[in-house]
Amino acid sequence: MTARIVVLTIALGAGGVAAYLVSNSESQQPAPAAPVVQLPTVEVLVAKADISLGQPIKPGDLIWQTWPEAASNIFIRRGDRPEAANQLVGMIARAPFVIGEPIREQKLVKSDGSGFMAAILPAGMRAISTEISPETGAGGFILPNDRVDVILSKRDKNPDKPGGSDTVSSEIILANVRVLAIDQAPKEKEGQNNVVGKTVTLELKPEQAETLARARQAGTLALALRSIADVNAPDGNKTEMQQQMARRGNAIEIIRYGITSSLTAQK
Repeated sequence: MTARIVVLTIALGAGGVAAYLVSNSESQQPAPAAPVVQLPTVEVLVAKADISLGQPIKPGDLIWQTWPEAASNIFIRRGDRPEAANQLVGMIARAPFVIGEPIREQKLVKSDGSGFMAAILPAGMRAISTEISPETGAGGFILPNDRVDVILSKRDKNPDKPGGSDTVSSEIILANVRVLAIDQAPKEKEGQNNVVGKTVTLELKPEQAETLARARQAGTLALALRSIADVNAPDGNKTEMQQQMARRGNAIEIIRYGITSSLTAQK
């Protein structure tokens, strides 16, 4: 009799433990996932493969791809221009596109029979070339579409020491200008990280082109590669601080030359 009571007690205890475990596992089950909200979409025109700077758009280079409608206002939508993929054939890329990037017409231009370089130049800008070497071109690590500063180095006679060694001065004459091409290559070739060429073509304003043409006759030119983080820095020939420093430097040279001339005359 006692044995039956013990067995019954054990059975009741095991049943209670089992019931507790079942109820606890049910309470820990994750809540059902909230329904996924489907955002409205449209089809926009994108690059089917990488499109390089200066590359003409060919049939099959562009495809339609689903895109969130809220972020499609600046792109070409199929509902607005169903024939755009054919209409853009023959236009030239003024800036590179990566695969899957939505197409914007601001980055394309019609050649209208003009040469490639004339087609990709923004309005009001000029393309001008100058000689470079590995020593004056950042060791060949300057690539098309990089930004550079142009440095002029001049060797002048020292007015304080006639017959002595010449003085060498350097200054940035053009800042933050875009490289259009190295030699005749307007783009990076097959993943190269450096291009060693003999000429560089720069994108300049008309007055900057005049500055560069004069500087080529005045001394040696070198290119300083700018960091990509400085791409939005103010451009132009010189910053206001550089102009002030140049004016101060010229004033000091005039005063020093006047003192030297006065002492020479007294002798």
